[in-house]
Amino acid sequence: MAPKPKGMRAFILVWIGQLFSMIGSQMTHFAMGIWAWDTTGQATPLAMVGFFSLAPLIVFSPIAGVLVDRWNRKLVMALSDIGAGLVTAAILVLLLTNRLEIWHLYLTGAVGGIFGAFQWPAYSAAISLMVPKKHYARTSGMISMAGSGVGIIAPILAGFLLPLVGISGIIAIDLVTLAIALMFLSIVLIPEPKRKQIDRAKGAFLRELIYGFRYLFDRPSLLYLQLMFFMGNLFFSVGYTLLTPMVLASTGGNATILGSVQSAGAIGGLAGGLILTAWGGPKKKVNGVIFGWIASGLLGMALMGLGRALPYWLAAHFLIILITPLINGANQAIWQSKIAPEVQGRVFSVRRFIAQITVPISMAAAGPLADQLFEPALQMPQNGVERQLSRVFGSGPGAGMSLMILLSGVLVAIVGLVAYRVRAIRDVESLIPDHDEA
Repeated sequence: MAPKPKGMRAFILVWIGQLFSMIGSQMTHFAMGIWAWDTTGQATPLAMVGFFSLAPLIVFSPIAGVLVDRWNRKLVMALSDIGAGLVTAAILVLLLTNRLEIWHLYLTGAVGGIFGAFQWPAYSAAISLMVPKKHYARTSGMISMAGSGVGIIAPILAGFLLPLVGISGIIAIDLVTLAIALMFLSIVLIPEPKRKQIDRAKGAFLRELIYGFRYLFDRPSLLYLQLMFFMGNLFFSVGYTLLTPMVLASTGGNATILGSVQSAGAIGGLAGGLILTAWGGPKKKVNGVIFGWIASGLLGMALMGLGRALPYWLAAHFLIILITPLINGANQAIWQSKIAPEVQGRVFSVRRFIAQITVPISMAAAGPLADQLFEPALQMPQNGVERQLSRVFGSGPGAGMSLMILLSGVLVAIVGLVAYRVRAIRDVESLIPDHDEA
């Protein structure tokens, strides 16, 4: 029997499998977004689908991190994919029996989020052992590039196939691509780190659960780096959650225009991933993180809010997602270099918890703020300030959401500027030694 692929070859095979799976998942996500908008016609339900999908993922991340460090990481990745497949199959059954309602998407999103809590720390920790440290930024670039390429292909495929096979056909394709991902995962060798004997005494799991928090609080530079993401995501997510309903509201629910805007962002992400893969990121990785946040806010989100027509939306979304691989790839390289592989599951899960705990809060707030405050204010301006804003953003559907997106971008840029003034963040790479040098 031939030996299983390992190293960079194994990573590439896993990456290809995940690429297929992401195409199917994004096609389903696109189709269900159109279904939800056609069913409700409001921003709040779309935002709440995101909330219920993300909140459990973040809340369960610290627990998942402990278990990932205890369990076989390849097995965890496979079980996570299988769980996601069961959730998708449940949606398909409800759709075929004409029983699908919007609350079903909340419930299935929450269950899928729990499985997703295990996928990312297992995948990230596995990569740290599969490839040499010098390739960390490049593998992050490849992952970003795959996600962005999917963003180009999936909306086009979904838009083409929806009239032919319907939403149920799209979901069936999603399940097939998931099976392909599992097949590729099964044929590769993913090393496991050397582990100390697991402490099963009373209270041991709780000690491991808080280990990641204690680890970061003992290293303020890493903690502050994540607090930058904590604040940046708080403001960014308000605006980005409203991108889809803003475009749909402004265009009378035109799915073709929405698909074009999504594809423009995906092209930007593909370009960003290619650049990062070839370049490897700046020598001082934290500069890519800080200045990436500033550029994302000022060049991307602000333009998205100010532009009230398709060309502006295309350019803005392209810039937003072009910068994203640089931010995430540089940040991932820092963490993979500083954290020993045997504890990455716990520490990375806490890192994710801190960075993204504000995202579901933003998602939950964005819809009601748009539907009940900003949209009515600009469509029926009552005072001088509202009338002045209406002259800039218009007074039709989507105007209030455009203003919210602009404000989000400005606040994101401020977060980046403040972070640059904090030495513990600016010099994190010199203040925290690499795990193989400590």
